[in-house]
Amino acid sequence: MANFTGGKLTNNEASDFTHVFRITWEDLKAIGNGGQETLFQIPAGGAVELVMVDEAVAVAGTTTLVIDIGTTTNDPDEFINALDVDGMSVPVYNTGDQFEAANAEGLALAGETATAANVVLEVTDANIATITAGEIIVGVRVLDPRRFSTARNG
Repeated sequence: MANFTGGKLTNNEASDFTHVFRITWEDLKAIGNGGQETLFQIPAGGAVELVMVDEAVAVAGTTTLVIDIGTTTNDPDEFINALDVDGMSVPVYNTGDQFEAANAEGLALAGETATAANVVLEVTDANIATITAGEIIVGVRVLDPRRFSTARNG
């Protein structure tokens, strides 16, 4: 299991994101080629507005690192799709299937139901064992209108 740091921020007003994750090269190795790690859960009735990925420290030891981020376990690409991390030169955002041009409102919904949905990071790199450096920052902005509900807050 990966040991990356991050999660829901406690003071959302102080950041552009509600959730931030720092994923090191050691975390990527721990996840492994074709492996997945749950980052967090979108609350029922929630939506993801923004997912941004930054290669804060250059990846070294491989040139084939690809990540996906989304809610579908067998192909989590709703938010970030087939991102070539070691090929990045600037931060990348909203490249997933639910952020495509056809989705004019710009939101990627948690799912078709009112239930909560896990957000999964998938790593694909046949050479992941040779990675020796790198750090990825993933920032996410989640909308959660039900947090204002009296049913939720009693």
